[in-house]
Order: sequence, then structure tokens, then C-alpha cells
Amino acid sequence: MADPALELERRVAASIAAALPAHTGADAVIRPAGNPRFGDYQSNAAMALGQATGRHPREVAAAIVEHLDLQGVAHPAEVAGPGFVNLRLTDDWLSAEATRLLDDDRVGVAPAAVPVRVVVDYSSPNVAKEMHVGHLRSTVIGDAICRLLGFLGHDVVRQNHVGDWGTQFGMLIEHLLDVGVADNLSVSDLNAFYRQAREKFDADAAFAERARQRVLLLQSADPATMHLWRLFMEESVRHMDMVYRRLGVLLTDADLAGESMYNDDLGPTCQELVDLGIATVSDGALCVFPPGFTGRDGGPMPVMLRKSDGGYGYDATDVAALRRRVEVLGGRLVVYVVGSPQGQHLAMLFAVGEMAGWLGPDRAHAVHAWFGSVLGPDGRVLRTRSGEPPRLVDLLDEAVIRARAIVASSSRHLSEQEQADVAEAVGIGGIKYADLSVDRIKDYVFDFDRMLAVDGNTAAYLQYATARCRSILRKAAEAPGPAIVVSEPAERALVLKLLQLDGAVRAAAEHLQPHRLCTHLFDLAKAFTSFFDACPVLKAPTARQRLSRLALVDLTSRALVLGLDLIGIAAPERM
Repeated sequence: MADPALELERRVAASIAAALPAHTGADAVIRPAGNPRFGDYQSNAAMALGQATGRHPREVAAAIVEHLDLQGVAHPAEVAGPGFVNLRLTDDWLSAEATRLLDDDRVGVAPAAVPVRVVVDYSSPNVAKEMHVGHLRSTVIGDAICRLLGFLGHDVVRQNHVGDWGTQFGMLIEHLLDVGVADNLSVSDLNAFYRQAREKFDADAAFAERARQRVLLLQSADPATMHLWRLFMEESVRHMDMVYRRLGVLLTDADLAGESMYNDDLGPTCQELVDLGIATVSDGALCVFPPGFTGRDGGPMPVMLRKSDGGYGYDATDVAALRRRVEVLGGRLVVYVVGSPQGQHLAMLFAVGEMAGWLGPDRAHAVHAWFGSVLGPDGRVLRTRSGEPPRLVDLLDEAVIRARAIVASSSRHLSEQEQADVAEAVGIGGIKYADLSVDRIKDYVFDFDRMLAVDGNTAAYLQYATARCRSILRKAAEAPGPAIVVSEPAERALVLKLLQLDGAVRAAAEHLQPHRLCTHLFDLAKAFTSFFDACPVLKAPTARQRLSRLALVDLTSRALVLGLDLIGIAAPERM
């Protein structure tokens, strides 16, 4: 048993079955009580059962309590308010469960009962441009989702669907030919280069047509065109690798699955959809019209597979990618960590997958794990004074510079190199945690002061709590004891949070919402701070309490380090 709620749910479900045999399927979900006065957990099953049976909820709750066997786990249950069942775990049971975790490398987090292969599409920057703030959320949220799913035992396949194909490259290559091939392209050069090419594409019809023809040469693997394309690719990949290393995300070159990867699949994919009777020609273009999607004029909306000029667009690439992720990679869950503006496009893509039989109850399931925007102080999408999205590397540099000032003033006991390492962890961690701690579907304001604060729900607060745990253990004259004995309110509050780590990890993975784990880690760190203030560890009244509390500190340290690692944030040894 990893989470107290699971054991209590099992027992409450059994009591419902005994008290009301006709309603064994009733909701027996157990939730943590919001106030310690109401116990540790609550069940509101009697509310729904009362409505279903026509009986007063308090009467139903009393029947549940009468049949509820909590022997060895909790004190006798109580009925409260309109029909809540309040449950309070015994100190002995909490002590035993916490002690069990001392020998558990997973700190109570159980592996998934049925592991599956999960393909996760995330980060996905455009090649030939520097990564900017718009790539932050997909990258860090996707990385956290991969870490969570992988830790639970799922077979995770990461796919970095970079934009390395299509019209933009026809435009870039034509401009490169116009100005002459550079021997040493750099990303900063490419940023300016891209703007120049874009301006020319928008203003010069002849250039735009040349660019479109260049795309056809690219798609047909013309050697000269492919050589120039590789120049852009090599420099862009070097830049992406640098940013990924800095962010501490799991993506590597082996995970690159750009649009170019599917070039040879486009024709066969289109032919398969034609053979299935799904794709039809409309105004010279090959399209699929998934049911339920209409345009402003009320007419059906197309997923355009092949343009009238014979070229393929990103619709075709995305359809081919979905097909490959299911048919070749064997994904049973395909997760797209992509911004909310792509919601309709992905819904139409998934509809095509269902029409083709790639997605379905007995095949695979696709999910759009969408996210909101990063905003500036004005409440608008974050941009520089010039109107451009800030370069991601600039934001990381600024965060570390600010963190160095904080670390230098509070960590004089550290060497210069240690301070630099801590500043890197705090700065990068601050940016990542500020993103991950917000429900991904919401926008949030990018604020360095809030991100790097040493109190509140921040990475620095969690990192400091972890470092404090480690400091206590270093100062101890003896190893932690073999058992945890709960006797004080602050001890039981901390143990409860430790036992709830399993549920927090599972919920974050199931809902693809890393903020659920962040919230738990913050609550755990607060519980540790309260414990540290209320319960002396190194100067505990008795040797038994000292050894028990050292074990509790060690367990807390392990839980925080594990939790931070599952969201991709480093935990410095000293701060």
C-alpha cells in the first residue's frame, strides 16, 4: 500500500457494499481533509448515495460507518456536517508505513499496474531560428511528463518534431543563394537571415514563387538543395543541444523527429487514405474532411494532404507522423505537448486517425496536452521592446545572474565554484518551476523576482528545504534510526505528506499535469519546515526520538530530491 487514500477507499467501498448492496458502484473516493479538526481524510459518498436511495445523507453515512472496518489503520470514523465521513489514521499505522518507506528506493511510489508505450511530442522548435520563450512551456512540460511516465514504468518514446521542412526552407535557401553561401553560419546570423528572407518572401512575388519551387526540390531530395538544407540543420541542432543541456531536459539528437523524417511517408500515407476512401480530391488538392468540423461559411473544413501543385504541407506531415507513431513506433498513448492555438488542428488530426483506424478503443489513444501562454507584466504575450519574443538563452542567463546575487549574499560559506553551481541550479530551476507549478492550461506572468524568491511556492524554497535536510544529516553524530515513531502533531503532518507522494505522482502522470506534483512538493516542504521548527532533531529529548527524527529527515530529503528530479529540477547539496 503506497497511499493511505487507496487503503481507505478500499475499506469504505467494502462498507458501502455491506450497508447498501445495490449501490456497490458508488463513489468511494477519499480526499484529504481540508482541516485537521475533521481528521486526515474525508468521504462524501453518503451525499450521492442519499440522493440515489432517497435517504438522508447523514443516515447513509451512519450506515457506512457501522459497517466500516478500520482495524489497524484508523480510529473509529465519525459522521460530520450533512453526511461527511471523517477518518483519522492512527499514529501506530503512520509510524509503520513511514518505517516501511525507509527501505523503499521509490519512496512509496508504486509502478503502473499496466505499463504501455507512450509517444510524447514536445519542444518542437523551428530550425534556422534561435529558441525563444515560446518554446519554453512545451519543452519543460513535455520533459516533466516524460520523466513522470518513465518513472512509473511506461515505455516512453520522445519525439522532437522540429520544423525543418516546408515553405520556410524554400525561402531560406533561395535567399542564401541570392546573397552567397556562408562558410560559417551561426544561429544569431540565422535569426537576422530569417527576417530578411521573410520580408523578401512577403514583398517579392517572384521570390515567393522561387521559394515554393525550391520546396518541391527539397521534397524530391535534390542534392544541391539538400546540401544547403544541412547547413541550416547542423547549426540549429548545435544550438538546440546547448539549450537542452542548460535546461537539463532529456531530449537528445536521437529524439529528433523533424518534418523531414516523414518525407518518404507522405506518398504512401496519402495512398492509404485514398484506398480507404477517406481522402478525396477537392479543387485539385487531396483532402480529408473529418465530420463535425466546419469553416466560417458553414462548409466542411479540410485536412489538406497534397496541394494542387503536387507539394505537401504540414497537414500531410502531421498525418504521416501520427501514422508512424502508432504503426511503426507502437505507441498506445500519443501525447502532443503543444500550445492551445493548435487545438482545432490536432482535433482534426485525431479525427483523421480515427477514420483511418490508427486511433480507437482497441488501438491507440491521442491526447493534446495543451498549455497557455507566457505573459509579460502588461498581461500580453511576453516580448522584447522590439516586439520579438525573448531569446530563451537570454532569459536563462538573466535568471542565473540574479540567482548569483542571491546566493552570494546568503551562502558565504560556499566556495566560489559552489556558489556558481548553486546559482545555476536556482536560476534555471526557478524558471522551470514557475512554469510547471502553474496548471498548464493557464497563462502565467514571467516575473524573475517571484521565480527566484526563497519563500513561497518556488524552486528555491524546495531546494533550500532539501539542502537543510542534508545539512542536518551531515551534522548528526550517528546514522538515522531503523524506524520512525510518530508522537507529535508536526511529525504526523509530515508523515502524512510523505505517504501522499505516491498519489501526487500518479495524479500528475494520469492527468499530464506536473503542477499537481509541484503543489504536493510545496506542501511537503512546508510540513518539513513546521516539523523542523517544532521538533528538535539533533537535540531531541531522547535517543529514540533523535534516531526517529533523523530517519524522518532522511526520508523527507529523499522524497524532495525524487520529486524535484521528476520535474527536471536539480537539488543542490548545500545552499
